[in-house]
Amino acid sequence: MSKSLVIVESPAKARTIRKYLGASYTVKASLGHVKDLPKSKMGVSIDKDFLPEYRIIPGKRKILNELVKSARTSDNVYLALDPDREGEAIAWHIYEELDAPSEKVHRVLFNEITKKGITEGLQNPHPINIKRFESQQARRILDRLVGYEISPILWKKVRRGLSAGRVQSVALRLVVDREAEIDAFVPQEYWKIGANLEASLPPAFLARYYGKDGRKLEIEEGDTAGQIKSELENAQFTVSKIDRKERRRAAPPPFITSRLQQEMARRFRFTAKRTMMIAQQLYEGVDIGDDGSVGLITYMRTDSVRLSDDSVTEAREYIENTFGKSYVPSKPNVFKTRKSAQDAHEAIRPTSTSYHPDTVGKYLSRDQKKLYKVVWERFIACQMKPAVYDQTVVHISAGDHALRVSGSILKFAGWLEAVEGKDAPPATNGKKEDEDDTPTELPMMNEGDVLKLVGDGVVAEQKFTQPPPRFTEGTLIRELEERGIGRPSTYATILSTIQDRRYVEKDEGRLKPSELGVIVTDRLVQHFPRILDADFTASMEESLDKVEDGTQDWVALLADFYTPFQDEVRTALKNMKDVRELTRETDKICEKCGAKMVEKWGRNGRFLACSAYPECRNTMEVEEKAETEQVVVDVKCELCGKDMVKKRGRFGDFLACSAYPECKATRSMPTGIDCPVKDCKGELVERRTRRGRLFYGCSEFNKTQCNFVVWGTPVKEECPECHAQFLVAANRKKGGRNLKCITEGCSFTRIDNTGA
Repeated sequence: MSKSLVIVESPAKARTIRKYLGASYTVKASLGHVKDLPKSKMGVSIDKDFLPEYRIIPGKRKILNELVKSARTSDNVYLALDPDREGEAIAWHIYEELDAPSEKVHRVLFNEITKKGITEGLQNPHPINIKRFESQQARRILDRLVGYEISPILWKKVRRGLSAGRVQSVALRLVVDREAEIDAFVPQEYWKIGANLEASLPPAFLARYYGKDGRKLEIEEGDTAGQIKSELENAQFTVSKIDRKERRRAAPPPFITSRLQQEMARRFRFTAKRTMMIAQQLYEGVDIGDDGSVGLITYMRTDSVRLSDDSVTEAREYIENTFGKSYVPSKPNVFKTRKSAQDAHEAIRPTSTSYHPDTVGKYLSRDQKKLYKVVWERFIACQMKPAVYDQTVVHISAGDHALRVSGSILKFAGWLEAVEGKDAPPATNGKKEDEDDTPTELPMMNEGDVLKLVGDGVVAEQKFTQPPPRFTEGTLIRELEERGIGRPSTYATILSTIQDRRYVEKDEGRLKPSELGVIVTDRLVQHFPRILDADFTASMEESLDKVEDGTQDWVALLADFYTPFQDEVRTALKNMKDVRELTRETDKICEKCGAKMVEKWGRNGRFLACSAYPECRNTMEVEEKAETEQVVVDVKCELCGKDMVKKRGRFGDFLACSAYPECKATRSMPTGIDCPVKDCKGELVERRTRRGRLFYGCSEFNKTQCNFVVWGTPVKEECPECHAQFLVAANRKKGGRNLKCITEGCSFTRIDNTGA
């Protein structure tokens, strides 16, 4: 009997696939990439057409040896790595190490980890896509060139240990530029006027002021608003016109990677990294009882809204059986994929309508259930009829003035019947507060009806235009996507990288550049304007796509990039200002010699140094200005009962009593993870050693002497083996991080490369 070897990335995926294949198949996992460029040097021979120097990743030799050994005793080898550029690169590197005849090695793609998906994949083998691999290789070399050439300049001119990234630095620039817009924003005054009116039948309603003499009027100052208010209070309100029309709201398309990340961020405040980690679990397989391990969603890295014919047919049958025939459109809904999309894979969808969220939900973790339900609802909704509204706009005259009010009634729910959440409204940039046309419940009215003022009568409110909001993870992903920066597989990495490097921090869930992030960005924009240009980065993404299409040579692409880049590097090394040489005089007086202190920048950030240096070497910390508005958190002060607020200290965030200075109580930042010690009522909080090293300990230490501590970072993710409520993360030198359970007797561990 012939034997076949199937190679995938992860053990979870291997377990799911193994149950669908017979004894003639062996399924093994590579645990991600097996070869990469060396970390200790550039690893690219520029003078040899950018020849990369790949090496086996430390710790992967044993895995590779096992794969090679198993391949020798197999008649066929199926490289079933993920169906994207990274998967193609892993497949190629494994193929190089196998040293097996090409006719024996086959590349297969599994868009979904189900019996059907695996069977179809194995029945349609093909050679490794060398152009797709070259595209990944070109991206890897580009990133290496930028990182290894620019980072040392930042070490020399700003601070050791800093790094730059070809795409990440552009994303950081977007955050920095948005902050500059906010700082430069000048609010503009405007006024809103409304009239509380009542017809012959309830309910009462608020009509908004429109204009005068048939023209729309913007009210920009109080005197005009007061005059209009006075005139309206003495006017007769009459219904002059009623517009009634039917409005249809079409079903949204199924999810692509970026839209799923945005939706999970909007509804549950999930980071992109967290969303991709959970989606990976659902794709690779989850144990759902009698059916064993099953892949519940299709491949989660995609920018195509295309759906297979079989899945559409299945969805339409489900809709008819569940909601009725009236909800099924006469023809399947087809959505247009963006021009720049790869369209290599389907949209993200459930692998089968037989796995309803209510049925499989009991087998899923809380986060898995949330994401699966969102994917399920969007998939079903996308094949349903539009929602239909009866919309009414009532025009009201009051002397020379005009007011309007709109209302709508849901006539037919259509696709809304299948979803709980609604699409997020677009972000406002410098727009007026409350600038919307939210439909109002209206009474029956006819043209010519006279209305009367009720309640507060005519109201005039002073408003101010608002600055553009800071990005959330979701809105930054949308910005990157719209600008053509990055691809589905890179969004989570981009966002986690700029935060891990401390270039960006979160403030009430929104991305705010750190002082370090601003300094680095300013210098990179000045000396590497081409690389920090969003349009250039987007054009580079298009060029990488062309390499995959076979219309662009990867070596020529790198050569065109590197020649001017070399000149930029040489100029930056010579001309970039060293931030440690920049000083700013302050009013602070040195307590040792009486000279003025100056503000400088060192390896740990800003500090004060005596201007009499080197005669006087006195230094001190910069006293941060208190925030004008502290962030109130849902924690009460244990001493006085007042609200606690989040503050930033030398070693990061902490909680302080809002009654300061009367009450000087402080607390470490909570993690939301309960202490695992039996009968302990504490939770894990951030703590520091005397030397500033971060660890996590029980909040009840000072009360009950509970001495539980964790030296890694606790992650609120349930252990799939012992069901402990959290895992502990530790960064890996080779990239990503290890997640392990620390419960005694449990040996669960896994490598997390999602977004790392």
